[in-house]
Amino acid sequence: MSATYSLLVSVALISLTLTGTYGADIINGKQAKKNSLQYMASVQVDGKHKCGGFLIDPSYVLTAAHCDQRGNMTVILGAHNINPDRKNLRRYTVQNKHKHPHFKNVKTGSDIMLLKLSQKLKTSKDVKIVKIPGKGKQVKPNSKCLVAGWGQTERNDEVNDLLFTEVSTIRLTDCQMLWRKLNMTLPDNVLCAWRVKTKSGVGKGDSGGPLVCRGIAAGVVSFKNGPEKAPSIYTDIVKYKQWIENVINGGA
Repeated sequence: MSATYSLLVSVALISLTLTGTYGADIINGKQAKKNSLQYMASVQVDGKHKCGGFLIDPSYVLTAAHCDQRGNMTVILGAHNINPDRKNLRRYTVQNKHKHPHFKNVKTGSDIMLLKLSQKLKTSKDVKIVKIPGKGKQVKPNSKCLVAGWGQTERNDEVNDLLFTEVSTIRLTDCQMLWRKLNMTLPDNVLCAWRVKTKSGVGKGDSGGPLVCRGIAAGVVSFKNGPEKAPSIYTDIVKYKQWIENVINGGA
């Protein structure tokens, strides 16, 4: 291995450590239109946005397990603009956090968590539930999907308005090959997606947000590589459908 190649690999791994662990932000995305993506949730700790999430049940928001942090966790729903100075933001207390029992870190997988809200919500024009896949309903390669969030921009600016961008899924074997070039073996039960024809994509700040394909939330934003030499990684929701049902039906 040449010294130059070794240096490139080292830089890629360092970037992964710094940005991959905390998932994604929408780089060069478009501002979401009013009355769209009403299932989106801002997962906050001590009043500050930390991750994305999405409403899948009147009492539960789905997000990434690595978004669990110490502090007072709340969820904002029904708002595209989450500026803390705005009045009448709908903030909900998180009653219980359910991380998948197999989760250790993003590199080992099972990066998925359910947040039980302190109160059961009524859907409205501003707050809606997004469907998740039925059992066995796998997303196919080359599916056009979208991701959304409030993460920092490419210039590390703070974002209050919900942004989204389009991505395209790729075959898992191809994704694994690209990540092996960065000296990383992907965890099980993941989906992979590239940005579509633009320099937009995901990075720090939008972890936990949904990968939505044809109106169905198929994945949870987990992590990416810094230099954009491999696709972003999403937890494959259909592989955790039974666990999700068990948690919700248990009501805890």
